Amino acid sequence: MGFIGWIILGLIAGAIAKAIKPGEQGGGWFATLILGVVGAILGGWIGSAIFKVGIQDFWDLSTWLLAIGGALIVLVVWGFLTRKKA
Repeated sequence: MGFIGWIILGLIAGAIAKAIKPGEQGGGWFATLILGVVGAILGGWIGSAIFKVGIQDFWDLSTWLLAIGGALIVLVVWGFLTRKKA
């Protein structure tokens, strides 16, 4: 998968992750989409390191699950980092 494919996958995975975990993550939709790209890369790395499954094919179900899972992880961490102290 090429560079543009990674970006498109990450943007869509970020939007899906935001829909799964709504709330105040800080930064709005643009930051969420950028975090989705980072999450897709993280998901691909985790998938290849732990499950021996990488993100090679854009239309493969494992690619999408890893990208969305990575985006969720990044969103949760981002939410903890940007949470306002009460």
